[in-house]
Amino acid sequence: MAGRKQIRTRGKFSLQRFFQRFVEGDHVAVVRERGLESNFPRRLQGRTGIVEGMRGRACIVRIKDQTMPKQYIIQPVHLKKIKQIEKTE
Repeated sequence: MAGRKQIRTRGKFSLQRFFQRFVEGDHVAVVRERGLESNFPRRLQGRTGIVEGMRGRACIVRIKDQTMPKQYIIQPVHLKKIKQIEKTE
């Protein structure tokens, strides 16, 4: 987990990430944007989850915390869409 942003990006955030849209069922990773205040626990940094819906402009993300699945409300600027690899047996 990086402690600081690079000097050229400090205080700025990407508008593309700010206005990104997610649909129900998207797999996302929690990547905290340091230029904006985040209202979720620090232990969620780097975790992955599934978008279950929207609440206003924020996403409801289901993340498994140890063995118990929990729901968190996170703004889209703190999320990054990832590609889920199908498991083969």
